[in-house]
Amino acid sequence: MEVLKVEGLLKQFGGIKAVNKVSFSVEAGEHLAIIGPNGAGKTTLFNLINGQLSVTEGRIHFYGKDITNLSTHQRVHLGQARAFQIISLWQKLTVIDNAMLTLHGTKPHRFKMLRPTKDFKEVFNQAMETLRTLNLWEKRDEPVKNLAYGEKRRLEIGLSLAMQPKLLLLDEPSAGLSKGEGSDVIALIKNLKSDITALMVDHDMDMIFEVAERIIVLHYGQIISDGTPEMIQHNQKVREIYMGIEH
Repeated sequence: MEVLKVEGLLKQFGGIKAVNKVSFSVEAGEHLAIIGPNGAGKTTLFNLINGQLSVTEGRIHFYGKDITNLSTHQRVHLGQARAFQIISLWQKLTVIDNAMLTLHGTKPHRFKMLRPTKDFKEVFNQAMETLRTLNLWEKRDEPVKNLAYGEKRRLEIGLSLAMQPKLLLLDEPSAGLSKGEGSDVIALIKNLKSDITALMVDHDMDMIFEVAERIIVLHYGQIISDGTPEMIQHNQKVREIYMGIEH
């Protein structure tokens, strides 16, 4: 089943085409990575898919529905979730409060905030289960600002998954992580449920080649290659442009 379809996507800033007539589709359960040198248009493309930026031209379809002009929060309620490159957790709130606020926002009663926490037992139980899965339950009462960077990254990705998305957008999930912390993130991605489709951007090629089933390479806002990790590794044009290998 086709989860995401991007058709002729163009994003122009003045005379600069940050994303230039990009078209591709993503199947259900697929792990697709988008790579390319700095300035290739990767994050801009993510922002278009997620609704952070408006499209200059082209269309975006999500499970066959045209979402080109929908807001970010409307796309979230259709089943998109995103973990950002810059951690976007509430730093002064506790780990459990971050979890409960995130999960509360996915519920029909999300606009009813002025009630004691104990009244939201379903949300609390779900938050507890999520934090235990992430090995962060023991730190539930710690302010997020006190967590190690790798723990913050794990928490953000874990909370994105707890929203039970159909499409998970991962923006530089390995950024700033040590090798050990990166292994934890790789394990999270590799163990995604089969009904979650993952679309990721990252500069860590070891991680990309380990978790991606398919890779798209962008250069100056255009797709120059689309294929399996093995195909991308042996593509001479990609090696020259992305990896800086000369003849």
